[in-house]
Amino acid sequence: MSLKSIHSILFIAASCAVLLLAGGCADVPVRKPLPVELTDKAFIPGIPDARSWGDAWPTYSAKIFNSYTDEEMQQHFSGVYAKPHNYLAISGGGANGAFGAGLFAGWTDNGTRPEFTMVTGISTGALTAPFVFLGTDYDPVLKKLYTTITTEDIVVKRSVLAAAFGDSMADTAPLKNLIAEYITDDIVQAIATEHARGRRLYVGTLNLDAARPVIWNIGAIAASDSPGKIDLIHEVMRASAAIPVAFPPAVIEVEADGGLYDEMHVDGGTGTQVFVYPAEVNWPQITKKLKVKGKPQVYVIRNSFLEPDYNGVKQTVFPIASRSINSLIRTQGIGDVYQIFALCHRDGNEFNLAYIPAEFTEKPTEGFDKVYMGKLYQFGYDMGREGYPWKKGPPGFRRE
Repeated sequence: MSLKSIHSILFIAASCAVLLLAGGCADVPVRKPLPVELTDKAFIPGIPDARSWGDAWPTYSAKIFNSYTDEEMQQHFSGVYAKPHNYLAISGGGANGAFGAGLFAGWTDNGTRPEFTMVTGISTGALTAPFVFLGTDYDPVLKKLYTTITTEDIVVKRSVLAAAFGDSMADTAPLKNLIAEYITDDIVQAIATEHARGRRLYVGTLNLDAARPVIWNIGAIAASDSPGKIDLIHEVMRASAAIPVAFPPAVIEVEADGGLYDEMHVDGGTGTQVFVYPAEVNWPQITKKLKVKGKPQVYVIRNSFLEPDYNGVKQTVFPIASRSINSLIRTQGIGDVYQIFALCHRDGNEFNLAYIPAEFTEKPTEGFDKVYMGKLYQFGYDMGREGYPWKKGPPGFRRE
């Protein structure tokens, strides 16, 4: 999120507060939110395993690994059974997703990029994840996405009045069209095919009603018989990048106790900047049942700067607030990286981290500046091609 976007969010929030006092800010869609007592009973119609809480081990998954025989494990996880495992987590970061896109292409040309057993994505990482999941043939798609699009290809700005009376300061119809253009029927079918082999693709959002992270099983959705599965995948991906206030939330229909309700989902980065799996999951049990060869490798791509940068702040409300929010996002990202590192240490996985180093000093002129993105893509590509020096611990962590 750019400083300009943060300033605009703060201005809209202030304007809306004034209008609220005057009886405004009421022209928003009517919802039928899920009652609190049905929170844990709701599911996507026709796809009961479409999503789960991001801070818990889903019941259906736990049952599989508690009850499946070796023969059933081989049948349902043929592509990952008795093989080395590589897990990839791609963070949010907006236009900085160009770093990861370039890194993947360079990694491919270096000749050491593995097939990922599991890929997870948040925000811009959610837009990247399907193509990385499907393999190196899609590197040109990522290059096009992160070197040719502009802000106008993502959002249409609303007037201050329209934003104050609506649910966001911008309309993401262009983003919705972009997702539909790239996540086609063929892409969804390819994801379903890989899901049948036991590989997994997950995207994170935040359920704003419950204020809890949600993990969407994109492969399970793609493999389902639901006639609305493609539209649902598109909406989940849009939701994962729906920065609250800046972009409109996604309202997704759910079923509970025979009734239809809705949930409001926003940018997954509101809850976590990057994730691999919930801390509650017994990962050693999973790797044991799958007879994983060697030590699982966890790769974390943080599409952001993690090192602190000094910037004198003007002593007025908006600069103070925007700088504070930027600091919060950066430190939250560091905290998420530390959590993943702790899980790796606990569960016997090898930790590998990549992030934008401080020596990249280019600055964007807008939210999605294609000149900036092109340079960042090339920077990531060069690092990947030369053999990225993966960090074996979080920033500032001293290893004995």
